[in-house]
Amino acid sequence: MIDQREIRGLMIPVTNGRVLLPNASVAEVITLSTPDKIPNAPEWLMGRVAWRGWRIPLFSFSLLAGMALDEGSRGTRVTVLKALGGYQRMPFIAMLAQGFPRLTTLSPEVLVPSSDSMPTRPGVLMNVMVRDDQAVIPDLGQIELLISQSLAAA
Repeated sequence: MIDQREIRGLMIPVTNGRVLLPNASVAEVITLSTPDKIPNAPEWLMGRVAWRGWRIPLFSFSLLAGMALDEGSRGTRVTVLKALGGYQRMPFIAMLAQGFPRLTTLSPEVLVPSSDSMPTRPGVLMNVMVRDDQAVIPDLGQIELLISQSLAAA
């Protein structure tokens, strides 16, 4: 029987950390192709990538949140995320990943807010521990807003 308090999550490796998202928010994981640059975009907004007829914005969570100063390219993938912000022209966004996500089952017993006293960073909702792994829950609403604002300014 399925425990109603459990959800399926994905631990997505990013440079210098892991991002935790509900499995349902990830549309697909694809191979990184060279993104089309966006003029005057911040460094964390890496460009647009092609996916299923869309040109979706690609961002680096690690650069946005200040977890890294640059991005590596070994094992790089793109995690396509369903956008939740209601931006009609942006139903999907893409996050750079360093490898493949790992599926995990989450419950209140294994998902614990981290005692890590890191200062608030852009795009970060919460630092958590999942069993013995540190992870970051991203603030997708804020990230979508930042991407939308950057695209409007370009």
